[in-house]
Amino acid sequence: MTLFTCANCEHPLTGDLQEAQAYPASDHLSDHRIAAPRVAQGTYATSYDATLFILHPEDVPGTALHPNSRRRNGCCGLDGQDGPNLVCASCGADIATKESDCWTDNLVALIAAAVVRSTESPS
Repeated sequence: MTLFTCANCEHPLTGDLQEAQAYPASDHLSDHRIAAPRVAQGTYATSYDATLFILHPEDVPGTALHPNSRRRNGCCGLDGQDGPNLVCASCGADIATKESDCWTDNLVALIAAAVVRSTESPS
């Protein structure tokens, strides 16, 4: 199992997750509904260039919405087009981008350089 923590303050961002493959992007743009998440809850995938970790939107309890409202645009959810929109709930460091709008994928993309991936849970 894998746990992600903030690289700045070591605050846990996720619970234990298992590595998996992301589902293909769905073509949902025409019906204006939120897409199914790109990974199953409790799992994560690594982006093709290893700069992002793709998580289920419900698997990041240690994060909070970015305090800058300009980072939180979207009509039905967050579109993720204006920079990282999730921060560490402890120190406020930019951690991830959440996409959850009707015209985007449904995922959280943790920034690999902003997190620490560990295979042991802190005691």
